[in-house]
Amino acid sequence: MDIFEENRNVLKKQAPLAARMRPTSLEEWVGQEHIIGKNTLLTRAIKADKLTSLVLYGPPGTGKTSLARIIAGATESVFTQLNATAAGIKDIQRAVENAKSALELYGKRSILFVDEIHRFNKAQQDALLPYVEDGTIILVGATTENPYFEVNKALVSRSVIFELFPLTRENILALMYRALEDKERGLGYLSITVKDDAMVFLADIAGGDARTALNALELAALTTELDPSGQIIIDLDVAAACIQKRALRYERDGDNHYDTISAFIKSMRGSDPDAAVYYLARMIYAGEDPKFIARRIVICASEDVGNADPHALQVAVAAFQAIQFIGMPEGMFALSQAASYVACAPKSNASCVAITSALSDVEKVAIKSIPSHLQDSHYKSASSLNRGVGYEYPHSYPGNFIPQQYLPDELAHRVYYNPTENGVERKIGEALRKLRPNRAYDNSN
Repeated sequence: MDIFEENRNVLKKQAPLAARMRPTSLEEWVGQEHIIGKNTLLTRAIKADKLTSLVLYGPPGTGKTSLARIIAGATESVFTQLNATAAGIKDIQRAVENAKSALELYGKRSILFVDEIHRFNKAQQDALLPYVEDGTIILVGATTENPYFEVNKALVSRSVIFELFPLTRENILALMYRALEDKERGLGYLSITVKDDAMVFLADIAGGDARTALNALELAALTTELDPSGQIIIDLDVAAACIQKRALRYERDGDNHYDTISAFIKSMRGSDPDAAVYYLARMIYAGEDPKFIARRIVICASEDVGNADPHALQVAVAAFQAIQFIGMPEGMFALSQAASYVACAPKSNASCVAITSALSDVEKVAIKSIPSHLQDSHYKSASSLNRGVGYEYPHSYPGNFIPQQYLPDELAHRVYYNPTENGVERKIGEALRKLRPNRAYDNSN
């Protein structure tokens, strides 16, 4: 062993725990079962060494670089790694020339892994294109940004996109327990006891990022003094200090989780934006899945605001899309905007009551048929069967309206949708009463 190799080994041992614990094979891999699972496309391609160009897309700490290294270890191809933050055109050209030589001299294919590929400018990405297209190199790109927006469309069209999602609590716990037991790469050489609530806290607060959880665990282990028995005891307070966040009593599958989301929804329904934003902040701080929060805002916008302010649903859905597009932490601003808008909006559950009542009638009231004048009249024998006969086309009349029966005979005078006097629904109600003066909008008939 020469001095350079010895120095490399020293540096490797001094690397952060998250780097040391990177999986080295598919057997060590944890999470992302949708792409790295039994008989998935990517697993089969890696094992058969039949990769095509691909892009790994996902937030930090979800395994993009680790997966690239597993590919490097499993393949017989020549593997070259570049980081787009530091590499330039000359580095790309050098990698391409080496790939050509490997193919010509040894008959070996070459895989070029480009970390943070979205940071390559257009010219740099264009420089890769002809060699990806003719098979000189197999490109494996990793990016935290949506490749359909940030990566050359021509490169994307020639690659398979694999999206990696934030790791689950169970995934991160498995990785932390492995690190505590591993004596070679992990913390197994130390005498450590980590309290269960501390482990769960670190797994939750990491927000799906294994790197964050493992590095916090290592910091806790290396900075905690031995107790009288010679043990390193990591409790909730130590864990919270190492990740610089106060430990809230909040578990994603516990009572407090349901209490908090319940309080959040009821605050929006009760038109208290301050309370809504407070409970939103508690969930964000505790590492709740932002998409879970966004879905609840969308539900509240439809169920509790409804047509009293139709824009509420648009704002809520836009917030959900923003979360998918920009992620966290910036996504919290969209969540706050949507939650405060829904809380301040006028409220009506009339459309919710309408569909509930209609579903009840569908279940309980038998009808003979849909009125014949509403039935489809476009097929060949429709007229002989009296289909569509007598239908009045509303746009042929003043005001684009003509009174006619739309409900089945058995429910001809039923009222499902009763607009309230709140917000936009006041005008909706006024319009309906003018159009149908003989219908009683009280749901009693």
